[in-house]
Amino acid sequence: MKKIYVLLAVSFLWACQSDQKNEEMTKQQIQKVNMNFEAASKLVELPLKCSTQEYPNKLGQVIGDSTHLKTPRQLHPAFYGCFDWHSAVHGHWSMVELLRLYPDLKQAENIKAVLKSHLSEDHIKQELSYFQQDINSGYERMYGWAWLFKLSQALYEWDDPLANELYENLNPLIEELKLKFNAFIPKLIYPIRVGEHTNTAFALNMMYDYAKSLNDEKFINTIKTAAIRFYKNDKSCPLNWEPSGYDFLSPCLEEAVLMQKILDQKAFESWLIDFLPQLKSKDFKLEVAKVSDRRDGKLVHLDGLNFSRAWNLFKLSKAKELDHLNLIAVEHFNVAYPNLVGDSYEGGHWLGSFAVYAYLAQ
Repeated sequence: MKKIYVLLAVSFLWACQSDQKNEEMTKQQIQKVNMNFEAASKLVELPLKCSTQEYPNKLGQVIGDSTHLKTPRQLHPAFYGCFDWHSAVHGHWSMVELLRLYPDLKQAENIKAVLKSHLSEDHIKQELSYFQQDINSGYERMYGWAWLFKLSQALYEWDDPLANELYENLNPLIEELKLKFNAFIPKLIYPIRVGEHTNTAFALNMMYDYAKSLNDEKFINTIKTAAIRFYKNDKSCPLNWEPSGYDFLSPCLEEAVLMQKILDQKAFESWLIDFLPQLKSKDFKLEVAKVSDRRDGKLVHLDGLNFSRAWNLFKLSKAKELDHLNLIAVEHFNVAYPNLVGDSYEGGHWLGSFAVYAYLAQ
């Protein structure tokens, strides 16, 4: 484990009752991840740097003819950095969120300059034209789409004049992706349950948060309908099969959090008993994922899994009967977080966003 300066302060509050030794652990021990100004200043450097780093780059495009052979920046003037399109998108999202938390960051003006340049009206128009090509109509479906909705949500919620401008610039691309989502989701007969980018529950989670924030009832209902169709009858999710070797998402936990959002409390409790009954046990344990080689772009995914497990467990722990899951969430976060400082680019170009999202999920 590399030595780093302390970036996080984790507070412990202990409340013990001697006559009730079998009380729930979370009534005795409460942990919370805290991010201070210094930590945010260091963390924001990751997306700030990579958002303008064009190479190395994984384009993931379908080439129709020789005219499609262009540089990443020519193809995607808004989101050309951070190795791939979706990482560039959530890198911008993390800069917005950290600036919302700490408006006085020393990098504030640089962040705003990057956001203003990349998310200009002209650049978003070029991004939109790329998605309107028939040959690339399914580009970044639905992982990159989901992060773009989160970026739009963050801009919408940010009380800053620049945010209003950038939100309006981004909105035509958001509306295009809504149309694509509405056309695609009825044709998706089965949900995609993998632990990587194409996981359906992950995308629905992100899009649902956007729709709720903007009070978009039509979009909310479309997502709810899809989630009910895909997941309402699911039982006995094989959590013990996780993780797979390249996972950065937990299919079981992503689905559980989605259903927690769309079902009322009583219905969710009933559904969870069939789906993941072990979560209700105060003795439930979940071993953190181990990364064997941080320079392998696939193997380092497992630290992303630690962060995504953390954000899902934080969300689930808001239910009183699941509050013991908070401790497991903190453990996963604390194992992965120190690796961000001085990390290889294989992890550094994206894991910072996962850390921010996990922190905000508390």
